[in-house]
Amino acid sequence: MSRAPLSPSSHPVSDHRAVDPVGLRRLIDYSTIQAVPEIWSNLAQRDSTAHIVALHDPHATSEVLIPYLELYQRIQQFAAGLQGLGVKQGDRVALFSDNSPRWLIADQGAMMAGAVDVVRSSQADRDELSYILEHSGSTFLIAENAETLAKLRDRCSNLPIQAVVLLSDQSVAEEGDRLKVLNFNQLMQIGAGKLPEPVSLSRDSLATLLYTSGTTGRPKGVMLSHGNLLHQVKALGLVVQPNPGDRVLSLLPSWHAYERTVEYFLLSQGCTQTYTSLRHVKQDLRQYRPHFMVGVPRLWESIYEGVQKQFREQPEKKQKLIYTLLDNSQRYTVARHLYQNLHLNQLNPAPLQRMLAGAEALVRWPGHLLGRKLVYGKVKEATGGQVKQLISGGGSLAMHLDTFFEIIGVQLLVGYGLTETSPVLTARRRWRNLLGSAGQPMVDTEIRIVDPETRTPLPQGQRGLVLARGPQVMQGYYRNPEATAKAIDPEGWFDTGDLGWVTDQNDLVLTGREKDTIVLTNGENIEPQPIEDACVRSAYIDQIMLVGQDQRSLGALIVPNLEALEKWAATQNLYLQVPNPSMPPAPGSQGIDLDSRPVQDLFRQELNREVKNRPGYRADDRIGPFRLILEPFSMENGMMTQTLKVRRPVVMERYRGMIDGMFS
Repeated sequence: MSRAPLSPSSHPVSDHRAVDPVGLRRLIDYSTIQAVPEIWSNLAQRDSTAHIVALHDPHATSEVLIPYLELYQRIQQFAAGLQGLGVKQGDRVALFSDNSPRWLIADQGAMMAGAVDVVRSSQADRDELSYILEHSGSTFLIAENAETLAKLRDRCSNLPIQAVVLLSDQSVAEEGDRLKVLNFNQLMQIGAGKLPEPVSLSRDSLATLLYTSGTTGRPKGVMLSHGNLLHQVKALGLVVQPNPGDRVLSLLPSWHAYERTVEYFLLSQGCTQTYTSLRHVKQDLRQYRPHFMVGVPRLWESIYEGVQKQFREQPEKKQKLIYTLLDNSQRYTVARHLYQNLHLNQLNPAPLQRMLAGAEALVRWPGHLLGRKLVYGKVKEATGGQVKQLISGGGSLAMHLDTFFEIIGVQLLVGYGLTETSPVLTARRRWRNLLGSAGQPMVDTEIRIVDPETRTPLPQGQRGLVLARGPQVMQGYYRNPEATAKAIDPEGWFDTGDLGWVTDQNDLVLTGREKDTIVLTNGENIEPQPIEDACVRSAYIDQIMLVGQDQRSLGALIVPNLEALEKWAATQNLYLQVPNPSMPPAPGSQGIDLDSRPVQDLFRQELNREVKNRPGYRADDRIGPFRLILEPFSMENGMMTQTLKVRRPVVMERYRGMIDGMFS
């Protein structure tokens, strides 16, 4: 759909744009680029980047190292191979695969051939993949391996799929349907010695269809143009400034808008990207010592939990020293931020307050230095010790995680956006890293806060619904004009569905999702995410999800940290009656279960403390009934998305009986 061009707003009090005070070193002149694949020819032709390793996969059967010159050649060869199969400009080519160097070659090869790639994880449900194939009108399929094809082969016979390309080296025998199937090497042989036929692409040309996983209903096909993606590649340079040869560790799904566009940007700057996985990430952080990494809050939380576990395993005297140093450093950090006017809960402090905060920071500085020397340097090694910036997105970051990484000297830059916005709308800058915020708008991006009911713009500082407008906003939902019209108004404002407010320096502060809001019977609206973020500070709470719609109080489903809980039980001369072979009961101890009074009292104390200590605490934030569950929320059981967000409706349905009983 067409969108109104950016123009000065008629509501200047409520529209917020980026102001970036620093210049940017660029390897590429983006004003001359019309389509994403043009990036690779620029890098291949530069002496400074042509022979730098672009892609590194240490976990492949044989280690993969691909320099930029070779990467460009392989993309060209793949594109020529696709054209040899009959792919034409504008064709939809489904790409169902997960992270590997071949994913990027296929993704960019399809675009270079003029196709629109339709991306999704190979691990997605069979019915979902089948729906995407049919809805997108894909005529070619690129599948990760023979196993992925096996899930879809019977569906392909009823669809206009002309050929299938496997990204593996497997050979697949033809079956009765006579579906043409080639493996990666066979396709590359078709393109060998050829250059792809040139295609005419512009920034308005559709580049990709990215089907949102969502939590309910059918996924929608987000239409992202080459211009949408190139805006991100250009604009992210105002957030981080890598150098050619800097190391990047890639963990999140490459097909996801967040990882994908940041990968495009970091590779456009000549970085070396190493692929890792949840199984290898902790080892790879230490071994490959990345300068940059893209992650989601759950990843940073797992690093934090690992460090806390190490602290708990230290002798009692050493634990006391560690926690004393951490407490001092936390107070130092708060005082320094207050002095710098970077304390979210006390913006624009009075001159005397700033002076006192500066004095406190000076007093606590030597203790913070001691903590760096004795503790934080070793903790920082968990990230490899060479990190310039970690880039966090895909969900809100709990304040204690923000503060922890600040204390140990690892800069976390939080960004915010959605698949529909390619995805980044706002991001924190290294010179204005306001903890607790989602950062300032990206260049050429406007943020507007409106009343959720009337859509009337609200003044700065007042909370409401977040709208966004800019070059990164999608073209619309594929074959769904009704949903497009609902999401993007005639002036080009996109409804994010998120709630938040904006500071006087244009920092966006998110407070929750409009549709996640829990409304109690007294009419109070509760945003669950900030309260959940506070609760997971407890060593005994691994995951938590608030419930309580139309109830008198909030309730909670809690996944306990069994290791921490069992150590607590041992100090009480108790043992938990849950299966955990690594923690046998101590001789003479008494067995209790998760529903026992001592365990319930412990969690009641933890919930009360963490919720009450949260900034902005209100009486309605208090958590009433709760239940402890042993099954973690995970991708495997369908209760988390692949970007590690809890699928609230799925969890609600799974535990419907328990939740109803909680409030009965």
